[in-house]
Amino acid sequence: MLIVSGRNVGQNRHFTKTKPDRLMVRFTLDQLQAFLSVVRLGGVNKAAIAMNLTQPAVTTRIRNLEQSIGAPLFERGPGGMRLTKRGELLVNYAEAHDRLARKIQRDVMDPAGIEGRLRLGVSETIAQSWLPALITRLHETYPRLEIEFNVDVSVVLRGSLLAREIDLAILLGPVSDFSVDNVELPGFALQWYAAGNAQIPENPMDYLSKPVLSYARNTRPYRELKAELLKRYGEGVAIFPSSSLSACFRLVASDLGVSALPEALAREWVETGKLRAFDPGWRPAPLNFTASYLGEGRRHIEEKAAQIAREVAMRFMGV
Repeated sequence: MLIVSGRNVGQNRHFTKTKPDRLMVRFTLDQLQAFLSVVRLGGVNKAAIAMNLTQPAVTTRIRNLEQSIGAPLFERGPGGMRLTKRGELLVNYAEAHDRLARKIQRDVMDPAGIEGRLRLGVSETIAQSWLPALITRLHETYPRLEIEFNVDVSVVLRGSLLAREIDLAILLGPVSDFSVDNVELPGFALQWYAAGNAQIPENPMDYLSKPVLSYARNTRPYRELKAELLKRYGEGVAIFPSSSLSACFRLVASDLGVSALPEALAREWVETGKLRAFDPGWRPAPLNFTASYLGEGRRHIEEKAAQIAREVAMRFMGV
């Protein structure tokens, strides 16, 4: 029996029995969605945040659903809120209604009329490249959709996605979790860069005597770069991790270090003479991104937004 947490749901109350032929017209998709959110997220508070509602609003929807059914769906116990037998029975039916609603949204509804909120999380590489084009395309397709986005490192975005704090994460992927669907995006090739006015050593490998600026310490690119530098040059190379990609560009341009940076983002810096590429004989692996969303309970909008992200990324990369 599933345990959830929350307040003001499932308290012992008297329920008015409803005639069977009136049941289907008395509860709404909003009530079923609130019920499913409480079950899936494990509490009223989390469900309220995910649905962009207040806690009393979610509680009211659950209470009205219970009144329509004529029985409590949750009961309070020492371990928190538990689904009742009728609550457990309702889960499958509520999920069926949820799937039907998503199919209607996908196949019948005009995208211009779709309302709601899409919570988007992106890594800084995406924010520095094709995020504006993605936001523009989403707004054109869904003009009544509220788009909320934040920029963070991939490990944080992964945790936020699994905690259902965001709906779609565009991050260094894929996210290896059974609950997540990943849409592969075009990768970013990396190239070594030094300051545009840096003195050219006879051996390009000597550039690496300077500090190497890298992605943040808790990222896969940092771990892979550190392992490769250690294998090739031993302990002599200093690595300065940073959570800001734009800061890495500025520090390299100031001749405070070198870095392997995305070629697609460095073109303007090279054209203006702020950076110059060099070849020490090897490059780090490309940065591979995915548009990732939770498969269970997903809305059509998350799946469609991931597809739009792929189309925008391919256009940006010229694929």
